[in-house]
Amino acid sequence: MKTSRKNTLWGYLFASPWIVGFLIFGLYPIFASFYYSLCQYDVLRIPQFVGLRNYRELLFQDHYFYSAVWNTLFYTFIRSPLVIIGSLALALIVSRAARGVKFFRTIYFIPSIISGVILSVLWLWLLNPQYGLINSALQFFGLQGPLWLIDPSWSKPAIILMNIWSLGGGRMLVFLAAIQNVPTHYYEAVEMDGGGWWAKFTNVTLPFISPVLFLWFILEVIFSLQVFVEAYVMTKGGPLNSTLFYNLYLYNKAFDDFDMGYASALAWLLFILAGVITFVQFRLSKRWVYYSGGAEK
Repeated sequence: MKTSRKNTLWGYLFASPWIVGFLIFGLYPIFASFYYSLCQYDVLRIPQFVGLRNYRELLFQDHYFYSAVWNTLFYTFIRSPLVIIGSLALALIVSRAARGVKFFRTIYFIPSIISGVILSVLWLWLLNPQYGLINSALQFFGLQGPLWLIDPSWSKPAIILMNIWSLGGGRMLVFLAAIQNVPTHYYEAVEMDGGGWWAKFTNVTLPFISPVLFLWFILEVIFSLQVFVEAYVMTKGGPLNSTLFYNLYLYNKAFDDFDMGYASALAWLLFILAGVITFVQFRLSKRWVYYSGGAEK
């Protein structure tokens, strides 16, 4: 009994740096931000409690708030499926035992190691409507390229295009590992029934990797809701607020206007929005996520 208690104490002792760090730098800021969301707070003066005024102003008076929500949701629900589908397609391609496949795995992975700021600066040049490489390539084929980041209709698709270009990263490797772990005898059974590659993909591959897909759908939605660097570096929210994403608006309120109370309210509404979307995803997952352990019972 004494040995077990001693081991427990030693366990807590070794875990204490993380526990203390979490309490100070994680849990406390969470509760503090909620309190500040109920205050008028500009960092320089003591917070003044104003109740739900920040939330009321956000929901009923701030039209920039709804622009930010729309831009972020548009980005999220277009980017997330495209990135998942593209990563899965790449994983299927490089999962084949073909000559030189290791070289292509490396090539597909390289764009994902470039940091967000460098990637944004690079794509600023690529998307330049006058001398950018993309419009130059389109002109070579006789096509007139759009204005991209200068045109409100093309600014969000341009940023989505940039994100798709770097999709061959960690998610592709995870999908590749999941595909390679699918038992081969299931594919053989489909072949015996006369099924082709599409039957193998829909009846074997997708069901077996559906838990991994579900996990990455949740992660990609959360990542997309947090989009910030691309808009901050490339557009500053323009043109005409077409790339004023939620986190960029929150940043502007917090560090440009020094309205920390308002920014905290924005952060909590984003938390609620992410929670609602994640809850809906979990509810819908019952229709398409397959867990082999449960199925075997």
